[in-house]
Amino acid sequence: MKPAPFDYLAAKSISEAVEALAASGGDGKIIAGGQSLMPMINFRLVKPTILVDINRIGGLDRIEKHDDRLRIGATVRHHMTATDVLVFEHLPILQDAMHHVAHLTVRNRGTFCGSVCHADPAAEMPMMTLLLNGTITAWSVRGERQIAASDFFLGSLVNALEPDEFVTSIEIDTLKPDTGWGFEEFSRRQGDFALACAATTLRIEDGVARSVRFALMGVGETPLRLAAIEEIIDGKTVSESLLDQVSEALNDFLQPNTDLHASADYRRHLAGALARRALRDAWKRADLRKGKTDD
Repeated sequence: MKPAPFDYLAAKSISEAVEALAASGGDGKIIAGGQSLMPMINFRLVKPTILVDINRIGGLDRIEKHDDRLRIGATVRHHMTATDVLVFEHLPILQDAMHHVAHLTVRNRGTFCGSVCHADPAAEMPMMTLLLNGTITAWSVRGERQIAASDFFLGSLVNALEPDEFVTSIEIDTLKPDTGWGFEEFSRRQGDFALACAATTLRIEDGVARSVRFALMGVGETPLRLAAIEEIIDGKTVSESLLDQVSEALNDFLQPNTDLHASADYRRHLAGALARRALRDAWKRADLRKGKTDD
């Protein structure tokens, strides 16, 4: 299909972009990578009156470290995130997750921030932003607004942005050197959206897990950060009995949808199995890293 007619603006500044969005009366769309937006426009699922291209705005194509946080600009491509030195050094779990994002051609053009804004519950970057205590920076003619990742994802493909706002960057936590991590995803084929995925980080202090973070995707209308699971793990050794407890809790807690890809029961089973693998990996890495930092 062909898209409905629309105007096009290559904005050269944030102020030019937000003014164009405001003037559109809620019918404008931002484009950076366009890997999700353009198919929706071509199928006329979205009919913007204007596309505002932000690729010419200076400073949005950078990954920068500020204290214990990484700031990822709105035009940073997936490939850049996957190969960036700062990500390699401070966020190996994100680098691992990037290998599961779509296919090479999509990663070359698609953006980290665009994926988060698209808010697909089966996409990796929304879950990683939630897991790593992300903060989304949005701009409009009213100025800058900071949105916590925990408040950003409202439903499947629905985020908390106002129609005249666009995201300029996202900040996420880095990991301390002795942090272990695990990322486990299952999809039918490499690059497909996940049927389920589990991600976790933890540290070992006095022989037990501390600073536990645990998230899932593909098993709800949004990515899930599960404080109840974190509480089960915190203060304990990751053992097979603890993994059994986590699996049982997930089976009771999760209410995924049944769709043409998988039944709800199958997704629950996958979530438990992937959680076990991710937690085992995180514990092993934390133990190894702690040994290195103690030397």
